[in-house]
Amino acid sequence: MSREEIRQLVLDIIADIAPDEDLSAIDDAEPLRDQIGLDSMDFLDIVMELRKQHKVEVPEADYGELRTMQSTVDYLVPKLG
Repeated sequence: MSREEIRQLVLDIIADIAPDEDLSAIDDAEPLRDQIGLDSMDFLDIVMELRKQHKVEVPEADYGELRTMQSTVDYLVPKLG
C-alpha cells in the first residue's frame, strides 16, 4: 500500500467514526485531536477498526505514534506497505 492509500484508509476510518467532521483540511503535521473532535473512545475506535479491517495490531504502548496523520502513516507503512 502506498503512503497516500494508507492516509486515505485512515481518513475513511475517521469519517466513519466522526461523520460530522470536515476532514478536507487535515494538516498532516498537527495533532489529529486538535484538528477534529476526537475523544479517547473515538481514538480507541480507530485502533479497533485498523485491527478489524486491516489486521493491524497497535499495542497501547504505541498509541502515541498515532498522534498526527503523518506519524500515523509513518507507523502504518511497514505494517501495510
